Formats: sequence, C-alpha cells, structure tokens
Amino acid sequence: KLNLNFNWLYSICIKVHVYKGILNKKIKLGALLVICLLIIYFVIVENGSFLALLVPTILIYIGMFLGCLSGVKIVFGVPCIVVLLVYKWRQKHLSIYNGIEDFLQSDNNIIPIRYSYRDIKKITEKFKTKLGQGGYGFVFKGQLRSGRLVAVKLLDKAKSNGQDFVNEVATIGRIHHVNVVQLVGFCVEGSKRALIYEFMPNGSLEKYIHSHIEEKYSLTCEKLYSISLGVARGIDYLHNGCNMKILHFDIKPHNILLDENFNPKVSDFGLARLCPTDKSIVTLTAARGTIGYMAPELFYRNVGTISYKADVYSFGMLLMEMASRRKNLNALAEQSSQIYFPFWIYDQLRDGMEVTIENDTNEEAKLAKKMMNVALWCIQTKPDDRPPMDKVLEMLEDEDMDLKMPNKPYLYANDLPTEDVRDDNTNSSWSSLD
Repeated sequence: KLNLNFNWLYSICIKVHVYKGILNKKIKLGALLVICLLIIYFVIVENGSFLALLVPTILIYIGMFLGCLSGVKIVFGVPCIVVLLVYKWRQKHLSIYNGIEDFLQSDNNIIPIRYSYRDIKKITEKFKTKLGQGGYGFVFKGQLRSGRLVAVKLLDKAKSNGQDFVNEVATIGRIHHVNVVQLVGFCVEGSKRALIYEFMPNGSLEKYIHSHIEEKYSLTCEKLYSISLGVARGIDYLHNGCNMKILHFDIKPHNILLDENFNPKVSDFGLARLCPTDKSIVTLTAARGTIGYMAPELFYRNVGTISYKADVYSFGMLLMEMASRRKNLNALAEQSSQIYFPFWIYDQLRDGMEVTIENDTNEEAKLAKKMMNVALWCIQTKPDDRPPMDKVLEMLEDEDMDLKMPNKPYLYANDLPTEDVRDDNTNSSWSSLD
C-alpha cells in the first residue's frame, strides 16, 4: 500500500535547492545520493514494498539531482515533480477503476446496460438540463434513442471512491419493484462514472411535505398516506423480497422519488449494504446516513446492534414528517416543547389530546394520527422495540388494528430510563400488536 507524503518530499527538494548556497553552490553527487537513499529507506521501511516504489523513487532521484544543477533545474526538476504527482494520481484512480471492473465482470449476468461516456453526452444533449445536485455530483435529464426519458447521475470524481457506484449497481441493478427506482444503465470510463435511472417527473417527496412549500406542491393527507404505503412496500421488498437483504441506510424525503401519478420509489443506494437473508446484523466501521433520520444504534452501540431496524427508524422519522407536514426538528418552534416534534406528539397522544393539522378534515386528522402512532413505534430508541417493515406495513394497512401507545422514544441513549416506564395505555413490545 503506497503511502507517500509528497508535500514532505517536495519540501526536501526545495530545501536542497535553497541551501545549495550554503554548500558553496556545489552539491556533489555523493551528498545528493545520500539524501535520496535516506528518503528511499524511510519510505520503504514505512510501506514495505520495493516494487511499488521503484518508479517514484527513480523520479525523486532524477528530479532532485537535475533540479539542483543550475543549468537544467527548471527544465528537468519541475517536470519530474509533476510527473511524480501525476503517477501517484493515476495509480490511485487505476486501482479504483480496476476494482469496479472486477466487480462488473463478476456480476456480468445481472447488471443493466453499459453505456460509453460519448453515449452519456448524447443522452443528456451535452448535459443541457440539470435536474439537481448534491454531495454525490449532478443529475441531468436525458432521453434514450427509444424516446424514454431518464435521469443521469454524474458522480463527482473528487468525492467518489468507487464504492458508492458499486453499491448502486450491486443493489438496484439486480432488482425490479414498483416502489424501487429502476437503474436503466451505467457508464464507467476511467474516472468518469454515471448512473442512468428512470425519470421521475414529480421529483422528490421533500418539497411536498414541509409547511413552507408553495401551494402548488401541497398534497392531501390521503395522498400522503398512499405514498407512505408505497414507501413501506418498497422497503419491505428490500428487506424480505430479494435473495439478499438490502439495507438502505439513507431513507429520507429527498431519496423518495415520485412518478407522474405520485407513486413513490425508493432511490439512492450509495450507502446500502447487502446482508444474507438468514442474518440481520451488519458491521459498520462508521455511521452512515443523514442526521435527523439516523437510528440511535449507529451512534450508541450500547443501544443495540445495527440491522435492518435502522431503516425502520428512518422510515418512522419520514412518516412523522409526512403526517405533520413539518420537520421533526425545528429550533424556531413557537413552543420549546415542539422543538423536537416526536416528543411533543407523543405527549399529546398519550394524554388523549386532539392533534390538528392545518386544513385537514376530521377524517384526515384521524388518518394523520394513525400515521403518527405508527411512526412512534418505528422510532423506538432500542432496535428490538421496533417492528419489522412487514409489520409496519400491516399496521398502516389494517383499519381495525388496535394500536396501543409504545414507549416514549428518546433522542439520546443516556436519556433512556433504567427501567421501562409505562402505564396501562403503553406497550414496549410490537409483537403484542398481533
């Protein structure tokens, strides 16, 4: 594993050049060779690989030697340093590219159509219409030769290490479900990577569920309820309908796309993980997801193990926002008790208070209350207290199910009571809802 510190090496070269006056402007080859050998020895000891260092070592030696000669220091010294940096950059990106190619070859029988970068430019008319952008890169509108509209996600070269691309192709590249966005194709050419999805004309759910949106984006409670059912079916399919469990780890309004009929589709699988169907626990080296939708166990390991229940939590936070049409965390709330909305709504429902949503009819208010109650079950602090997605779907669909109040959810593991505190109207076990 090559781990060269080029800033340090470059500074050595500069210092040799600056201090050549101290050495009476005549740096002998022997002294220069000693410096080079010290550098080479240090790097080889640190990295333990001679072959991987052969080319950059030669370049360092030539660059320092020629760079310190008065006649050719500009002509040869600077280009050698540049070549060295380019070599390192190419080695890094070739490694990523080769890793992606190995994956594509191993899963060649299940991946979608592969396009060239020239095809991508034609499909998007040279990236004419931008649909959006994010930390991953840019999304452009495009059209295939068949006339089908698509969305092309162009991954940012600097921010992508190839793993997000592999995650996308490895998950949605092999599945088809009405509530999961379809991956139509992809492109890999060197450092250029793109993903081609079916086009969703109504964009993401995010702009439809918050109170500050324009009137033209408002949806009825019935429509939002219908969308929540579709999202739940999509996540349930990922967890239970595939050969491998697919854990999304980034369920949020922005990643729920809506087609022309407002049918929802789960999208953006850059953080997804595959898990055998007979296993539910996964190991992560770092927390993943979006703040506000991430399950507590991703931060506090003493809460419970990381599993598909993390997606259940994220769906619960999403469902709460859909029912209330506001963000769960609002530092500008008129009442301090409403800063974290799930806390406030829990107290309201537990005390039998009426929950009113602006412009909702009585029937819509009942529907919103049901969605909030299901959401509270989903966002239980401990993973074991949350129902699986198939049970969540049943809770949403069954009009006759008697939904008791769950325990109060907590934001932080330290806030959990040492003993469960509940009254006759609460229940900590989702299995009791059968």
